[in-house]
Amino acid sequence: MNQQPATNYSSPTLKVCGLTKLSQIQELIDINVDFLGFIFYEKSPRYVLNHLRLEDIAQINHQGKVGVFVNEKIETIVEIAEKAKLNLIQLHGDENDHFILELKKRLSPDIKIIKVIRIGNEISENKRKITQIFSNNPEAQNQHSISYYLFDTDSKAFGGTGQQFDWHLLNEFEIPFPYFLSGGISEENIKNIEELKQKPFALDINSKFEIAPGDKDINRIKKFKTIIPMNPNGTI
Repeated sequence: MNQQPATNYSSPTLKVCGLTKLSQIQELIDINVDFLGFIFYEKSPRYVLNHLRLEDIAQINHQGKVGVFVNEKIETIVEIAEKAKLNLIQLHGDENDHFILELKKRLSPDIKIIKVIRIGNEISENKRKITQIFSNNPEAQNQHSISYYLFDTDSKAFGGTGQQFDWHLLNEFEIPFPYFLSGGISEENIKNIEELKQKPFALDINSKFEIAPGDKDINRIKKFKTIIPMNPNGTI
């Protein structure tokens, strides 16, 4: 698969997660989607290894291949990252600072880490969780272990709910890293991003843009990509 010239990989706008079909992946590459998400969580209905081999993913010529893992062993993540030639690792479980530091040491230096912060319904608990992460993570920051955060709606299934959390919560914090925004993003709520003081580095879409789990509605994604609001500097 050949990657078309990207608009600017240093300032991406869109990640499509839960990919399982090579033909759809090529279509997304053709429209310059910045990040391609592959879920390596066996309990997910979008578990990529039920559809593609690691060799298939390795052959995809794209610089934004993201492997999504949930409470996986470090050895397994490293092995998959190498065999699938991943560019980023997304930690969607309960991985702590020690785990992230150790993983970073084991990964190839050019692989970046995205740490997910799952947002639930309890406002006070959400604030406590985010405050603790941002205030108690100096070691990881100093080691440059985390490149991005990703905010998603919490669920027992670890994502893929199609439900939106209260984005206004993010206005109460100074987020120390660029972040991905996920959880129920659609054409109906995309304009609400303008209300965020610190704009997301990228949008992460998944179940809202599917015909069935892992089967993406490419035409809808194409249309959505044209309505993403832009900042004056050209990024969302």
